Amino acid sequence: MAAQVPSARSVFRGPAGSIEVAAYMPSEIAPRAIAVVAHPHPLFGGTMDNKVVTTIARTMFDAGAAVFRFNFRGVGNSEGVHDEGRGETEDMLSVISHARAAAASDTLPLWLAGFSFGGAVTLAASERATAHEMVLVAPAFQRIAHWANVQNGGSPPASTLLIHGENDETVPLAGSMDWARSRDMAVTVVPGADHFFHMRLHIIKRLVAGQLR
Repeated sequence: MAAQVPSARSVFRGPAGSIEVAAYMPSEIAPRAIAVVAHPHPLFGGTMDNKVVTTIARTMFDAGAAVFRFNFRGVGNSEGVHDEGRGETEDMLSVISHARAAAASDTLPLWLAGFSFGGAVTLAASERATAHEMVLVAPAFQRIAHWANVQNGGSPPASTLLIHGENDETVPLAGSMDWARSRDMAVTVVPGADHFFHMRLHIIKRLVAGQLR
């Protein structure tokens, strides 16, 4: 098993108060990208320490990115209250700006990723932040109140990796299939996987690593 990568936790001022972030910064080489990873629904226990989120973050770090996980408003040490995706989109955009400042670069490619509710927020944020790579895991498109107002359902890059569990009991696979069909994109289905990919996290790691290689 790979050694744990230490992450430096801090807070910065966001649109609703402090936002808590955990940053993985390469120490010996310059990062090849900046990555921001969003977590599942705050009202159902979602935090930046979710195992799917930390798996994606670690894999992106291994691929050479400076990676930032964060807690949406009202979670952990992030201030504010849940805003059904509207404010959370602003939180993610604020983290992207913070990440660029922390990495001292406005030009590095941007990698965005999100799991469940975080996947839908990631797509909403992509309307205003151009992503060069995107990873969506079981994106809960219907979990954010303003989804119908997100122009054309986000602006993901053509290379977007969309992963969904075959037996997802929380976010139906059909939602990803419908969204991908209208985009002429592929969906990678993990056989036997539930929403949280129990015993299948190694598959997510392998798929994301292959995407970013």
